[in-house]
Amino acid sequence: MQTSEIIRFLSALSENNNREWFAENKSWFERVKKQFDELCKELILKIAEFDEDIKNVEAAECVFRIYKDIRFSKDKTPYKTHFGVFIASAGGRKSQRGGYYLHLDPAGCFVGVGVWCPPPPLLKALRKSIYDNIDELNEIRHKTEFAKLFTHFFEEDKLKSVPAGFPKDFPDAELLKLKHYLVEYKLDEKLLDSESFIDDIAEIFKTAAPFNKFLNYTVDEVA
Repeated sequence: MQTSEIIRFLSALSENNNREWFAENKSWFERVKKQFDELCKELILKIAEFDEDIKNVEAAECVFRIYKDIRFSKDKTPYKTHFGVFIASAGGRKSQRGGYYLHLDPAGCFVGVGVWCPPPPLLKALRKSIYDNIDELNEIRHKTEFAKLFTHFFEEDKLKSVPAGFPKDFPDAELLKLKHYLVEYKLDEKLLDSESFIDDIAEIFKTAAPFNKFLNYTVDEVA
């Protein structure tokens, strides 16, 4: 499945982010939204082949709405200019579990794997798990295929110092400073236009599935 028409729509929307244009192009939106929904359904089936937790996940609960909540935002443009889906069990896009994220955006497409913005009790538990099981985590992230795709963790909101309760001389102390346990991979334009797009994305996710399994062990204990 190619994503070119989806990207074309999002590019046009980014230049015309207003309700009038959107209303005039509602049929175009509905067409590409259907394409994206079908893509997500196929991707869920592929992920379920290597991650059993995803077998009963529905695309509808995973796909993010294009409509923005602008009540508390300085940016009053009404629509997101990207399509996103977070494929995870126990709530889809609202799940606290580690999952698989796909982001299609004219400004840059990427995938992400892991836990986004865990609430404080879960964040604390994840840090403790990483501290206690660092050898297991390092074995996962230093494997050749994983390290080739995912070179670093997502560092937005990262703490400047090691959080209280952990030794500052811990060899992997930088991991304890993170607020999100998420890895990302930017998608090449050639991959976006490939007929094997869904298979290729699924293979990337498969490489990071052990990372999700590591995180979800703790998520399930805390939840």
